[in-house]
Amino acid sequence: MRRILGIVLGLLLIGGVLYVVAFQGQDHPETTATKTVRGVIGSEKSEFFRDPDVVKALAAKGYTVRTETSGSWAMNQLALKEFDFAFPSSSEPAKEVAAAAGLKGVQETKPFFSPLVVIARQGAAKVLADNGLARMTGKNSGTLLMGPFLKASGEDRTWQQLPGSAAHAELTGTVFIKTTDPSSSNSGALFLAATSNVANGNTVVADDAGIARTAPLMRKLISVQGALEPSTDDPFRAFISGSGEPLILVYESQVASLLLQKQDPGDMVVLYPDTTVNSAHTFVPLTEQAKELGTLLATDPKLRELAVLRGFRPQEGVAEFTAATAPHTAYLNTGLTGIRQVGTPTVKILMALAQRAKGQGDTP
Repeated sequence: MRRILGIVLGLLLIGGVLYVVAFQGQDHPETTATKTVRGVIGSEKSEFFRDPDVVKALAAKGYTVRTETSGSWAMNQLALKEFDFAFPSSSEPAKEVAAAAGLKGVQETKPFFSPLVVIARQGAAKVLADNGLARMTGKNSGTLLMGPFLKASGEDRTWQQLPGSAAHAELTGTVFIKTTDPSSSNSGALFLAATSNVANGNTVVADDAGIARTAPLMRKLISVQGALEPSTDDPFRAFISGSGEPLILVYESQVASLLLQKQDPGDMVVLYPDTTVNSAHTFVPLTEQAKELGTLLATDPKLRELAVLRGFRPQEGVAEFTAATAPHTAYLNTGLTGIRQVGTPTVKILMALAQRAKGQGDTP
């Protein structure tokens, strides 16, 4: 009997071990991603999706996400059948993606947004402020006065013509903001949306007459830059490394992420244009595999927290962003105080402005 009892107990012990091995993973769902989805995203979201904590949080919800980058306005020209989702940087190119993919009634999601800002070094920001083109609110923050700045751009003003610039040897040539290509990149397109609004008497450009009125100035803003960048990533990295142009258009999220990741901003000054268009990052599911991913990004508490840590403002998440960035208000205008937010022209008008700005067409 003792021998039989020993055998039974041994079998029970082995069974218990096998049970533990078989079911231990159920207490740790973060290690059991079941869906692998592929998406095309704006480059400003690359670090978010590469973040190990984001990878882990997505895996806990059953997703492994693979991404590649593209200019938001060029996504509709890609072989979209190769992707499960597209994640451009605003709603207008998202509509173009959905149309190109032949999708009707697609459930787009806007998990987070980010305003555009201009980063400058302290010397450049001081010269702008001393000449009435900007207003400083602190050592590392201020407001770009779009009316006066665009007037100076229309007059082809150079740094040398601005009193005080002689003390800064790096400030030479025409005063301009380095942007991305407005015909393919979202930030460049939204820059034209905001500047054309100001140039059009603080009204959204909506017809051929508005294009004709504003196109010459848009052409000056773009042509002076030379080669145009496909995304904000490279100009931003160049600035952080100590090179690049004196004034660079980037997303606030790039600056906020740098600060929240405790990286050194150097002598950066963040200038918020007093007229701007917010960039609502818009998730477009292209297959059933990715249908719920956009909702997760918008609603899951952990993913929202991680989005904030990468500098993004969750939709209806003012308190979350304000709390996380409280130590960095010397750089960030968390409440967007004094900023006029305007609408965008239609896709047709905006792309016509972009082509005219690049000297590629005289008619919309």
